[in-house]
Amino acid sequence: EFILDAGAGTGKAIPALFERYKKAQLVALDLSEKMLGKSGQHGGFFRAPHLVCADIERLPFADDTFDLVFSSLSMQWCNDLNAALLEAKRVLKPGGLFVFSTFGPDTLKELRYSWNKVDDINHVNQFIDMHDIGDALLQDGYAEPVMEAEVMTVTYDTVDEIMYDLKAIGANVTATNAQGKRSRKGLTGKSVLQTVRQAYEAFRQDDVLPATYEIVYGHAWKPVQSDEKLQTTNQQLVEITR
Repeated sequence: EFILDAGAGTGKAIPALFERYKKAQLVALDLSEKMLGKSGQHGGFFRAPHLVCADIERLPFADDTFDLVFSSLSMQWCNDLNAALLEAKRVLKPGGLFVFSTFGPDTLKELRYSWNKVDDINHVNQFIDMHDIGDALLQDGYAEPVMEAEVMTVTYDTVDEIMYDLKAIGANVTATNAQGKRSRKGLTGKSVLQTVRQAYEAFRQDDVLPATYEIVYGHAWKPVQSDEKLQTTNQQLVEITR
């Protein structure tokens, strides 16, 4: 079996994948060479993942290479989600499985509200609804897509702690918009952030600030040829590492 961890990051899912697929060869792919270095530390000397620094939207693999393409909380950073979905299907073998998680539109809704008190520019990443992702999977030729979602709340003492965590996972939360322009109200960086902090305080409960994450889970199959039958009986999906 050949498995692709697309957007592996630091490789947190690799031990679970190795445990589930004990004889599989695993390729860890990420756009960050620094993160890939940490991914390579999983698996030990005799079973380390193969490391590839590349873009999910332009996978450097031949068609029909992998039995499983796995992606945990990576697709939300894609510039072109449709390109990523098509690439995952291309490199899957017929009958192969695509399993993924991503962020839904309710993610960071408190922070988005707080920034809207400053101006009407998008300072927080926009995330795609799971129904739209399901539709995209069908349009891109996947079979039997299944989507579900859950909402998780993480609590913090301060807004600055939230910002720090978001920076660590690559979320785009800044005092400027995507074109690098400052707030239309002409506020300086410090005063902008202070306005955001004050607005966010409206959500404080029990002396902590909530940060909502809507986690979307999905899986779909690459269709087999019409004269073949996709055997899904006894298939077990990999638990997505949170």
